[in-house]
Amino acid sequence: MSTPEAGKNGARVLTFGEAIREALAEELRRDPTVFVMGEDVAEAGTAFKVLLGLVDEFGPDRVIDSPISEPGITGLGVGAAMTGMRPVIDIMFGDFITLTMDQMVNQAAKIHYMSGGKLKVPMVLRTTMGATRRSAAQHSQSLHAWFSHVPGLKVVVPSTPYDAKGLLKTAIRDDNPVAFFEDKMMYQLKGEVPEEEYTIPFGVADIKRSGSDITIVATSSMVQVSLAAAEKLAEIGIEAEVVDPRTTFPLDKETIIESAKKTSRAIVVDEGYERYGVTAEIASVIADGAFYYLDAPVKRMGAMDVPIPFSPALEDLTVPTADTVMETAKALCGRV
Repeated sequence: MSTPEAGKNGARVLTFGEAIREALAEELRRDPTVFVMGEDVAEAGTAFKVLLGLVDEFGPDRVIDSPISEPGITGLGVGAAMTGMRPVIDIMFGDFITLTMDQMVNQAAKIHYMSGGKLKVPMVLRTTMGATRRSAAQHSQSLHAWFSHVPGLKVVVPSTPYDAKGLLKTAIRDDNPVAFFEDKMMYQLKGEVPEEEYTIPFGVADIKRSGSDITIVATSSMVQVSLAAAEKLAEIGIEAEVVDPRTTFPLDKETIIESAKKTSRAIVVDEGYERYGVTAEIASVIADGAFYYLDAPVKRMGAMDVPIPFSPALEDLTVPTADTVMETAKALCGRV
């Protein structure tokens, strides 16, 4: 692993992928019940090389290459968690959570309730999301809304290296099953990450940029897109506030509502499919909690209602961009 570069005031800078690997390494050292299992996690370090080198330190008994069976490894994770371990199950592409739904939705999410609180499933399911990698329809979806819909599951969508590390450590220590979604296009994103120990609590949104004219609530990669849009908006005199929920469940409704009350306008941006998705839930929260403060309807921006195309020219049209977010914000502020 290369020596981290320094940022402002000498602060340490890591990539998103390095922050994930560091969080896992620290938790593996801290707690002998933690282990990692998934396809190509050991020798290959995952398809995205995020876990490269972990097996060298912790060995193949704790960083375990599995057969190609998402239902199998997720089921093993649920059983291991029920019997005292803290597994981190790696699902290579988020699209493959389709194969884990029974284990996650009918087993992991419900066991604590169905056992009268006697059993728990302290398991993390790590997986990816995000389009524009040219990976076509079965490897490009953002399906975090599915797990967000299910009582008993917690869902994390980090947008920066700092958040990724702190939230993953919290996820591993949580006694409930957690789905942790990492945008595959953000693994090289750089940001400041402290060397000292820290965790980030679930259900606490972060205001990534303060503003007074419009609120943009954005998740995962769309936080970076929205920050870029906010910079463009500032050039024409519109100050956008960018709010990152960081977890879709638990959801920090209060911070989102208070921001919308302050600015009187709101856009919700998420890379998942727009219909029946995260944008609809958050827009409903804003409409319910800030209705009498709003000067315009809440706008939603998500992935287009089509399977993600392989064609680069078409794929780039399916998800929100800084320009499309900017134009939507301008229209909402009456600056067409």
